[in-house]
Amino acid sequence: MPADPTPPLPDAQPVPAPHAGRARLTAVLRAAAAAVSDVLTPPVCLACRTPLSTHDTICAACWADVKCIHPPVCDRLGIPLPYDPGAPGGNPPVSAAAPADPPDYERARAAAHFDGVMRDLMHAFKYADCHDGRRLFGRWLSQAARPLLNDVDLIVPVPLHPHRLRARRFNQSALLAQELAWLSGLPYEPLILKRDRNTASQVGLTRDQRRQNLQGAFSVPPEAANRIHGHNVLLVDDVITTGTTTNACARVLKRAGAARVDVAALGLVTDDARINP
Repeated sequence: MPADPTPPLPDAQPVPAPHAGRARLTAVLRAAAAAVSDVLTPPVCLACRTPLSTHDTICAACWADVKCIHPPVCDRLGIPLPYDPGAPGGNPPVSAAAPADPPDYERARAAAHFDGVMRDLMHAFKYADCHDGRRLFGRWLSQAARPLLNDVDLIVPVPLHPHRLRARRFNQSALLAQELAWLSGLPYEPLILKRDRNTASQVGLTRDQRRQNLQGAFSVPPEAANRIHGHNVLLVDDVITTGTTTNACARVLKRAGAARVDVAALGLVTDDARINP
């Protein structure tokens, strides 16, 4: 039989990843850019401006003043409970306030009480156009909303009226929703919910006055209704004060076909004091 003319194959050699060199160069450049950034804009506490070793965080003293909301919490309102009441059947605990005045949304969660350092940070974010806390807020909001995210199909922010948006130049709820969408990988839908009336400020209004103020304020455009029909929506706001705004939004979303609406916020007013939202 004639010899096989096919030459023997050489020993297999490892094949380098096609973009390994580029990835290493990118990592080196990013590290260099971060080092330059630290020189030009040294990391400081977002609240008190004390020098720190890393960006996008707060110092230990300011952190101690942030009253994070941890379980047990009311599953409907998100308010902290003094103890776990042990709901029958393994159901999540619900406060007495929830059935007394049930919200139009199913569940709510918030990252922290709206006072002290948290209030200062959010006022700077909302009124002073100070967005350097955006990444930190996104992490806090993601942690608070974690129990809700598995059941969510899309994320919708509470909208501003176009006149107020032009004056402020940004929607703080939309920025928070963007951060949460990026961290969770969920779709971000900022145009599903519209604010049709430029309502008066809610500051200083009673719960009933807030409800009247927001009547007919929100809508879902007909062309957007098919994007939420039958889907679970996570509504994102900056602060839940009385729940009036989130209730009004949830009603409109459900009328447009949303299967359920949950709410996530950065801050939560947990007493009856009139705190400026």
